[in-house]
Amino acid sequence: MTLIDPADAPRKTALAPDLRRLDERAARAWTEAMAVRSLPGSRYAVDSESGATYVVDATTGSCTCPDHEIRGRRCKHVRRVAIEITAARVPPPGQVRAACDACRTETFVPEDAPTPHLCATCALDPGTVVLDRETGDRLVVVRVTDRRADDVRVDAADCTVAAYPTNEGYPADDVVVEVAYLGDGDRRYSFPRSRLRRTDDAALLA
Repeated sequence: MTLIDPADAPRKTALAPDLRRLDERAARAWTEAMAVRSLPGSRYAVDSESGATYVVDATTGSCTCPDHEIRGRRCKHVRRVAIEITAARVPPPGQVRAACDACRTETFVPEDAPTPHLCATCALDPGTVVLDRETGDRLVVVRVTDRRADDVRVDAADCTVAAYPTNEGYPADDVVVEVAYLGDGDRRYSFPRSRLRRTDDAALLA
């Protein structure tokens, strides 16, 4: 798992759409250069164009700025946080930014999510039918482990999954997936994640 430090990511940026139908606070939420940083839970720090930093709670819709605390208005900071969550520029409440352990693309995961952290494309649920890229065999996913291919041994071959001859060319740090061959009972086999690709469940009937 590789968590990405949100402090390294945000820069003050204007995000303006067509402003003709927006009220003043909504327009300023889009046009002013702000940086939004996620905090634990549902809170976000907003570095405003003025140089001040306020804390927004996305769940309660509250903000520490005077416009909200004194006037009770839905301020530009609350609106900006909503904009950035919707645009996937920051993680939604209760989630954190992480790199997918399989393909390394950026994704959002729950704060307490177990490893490995996988994006929607790479995630495989137990029972998912996959195809072995090397042989064309159809396999059924038993589970996705939190171990690397160069850390899991294949006892029958006296080597790691990464060093197994037919796994040459796949990343040594690939996530290991345990699978079963169709009709092969409970016996499990370890494969690097990138060697497997999804296939149609209907293929089971072929």
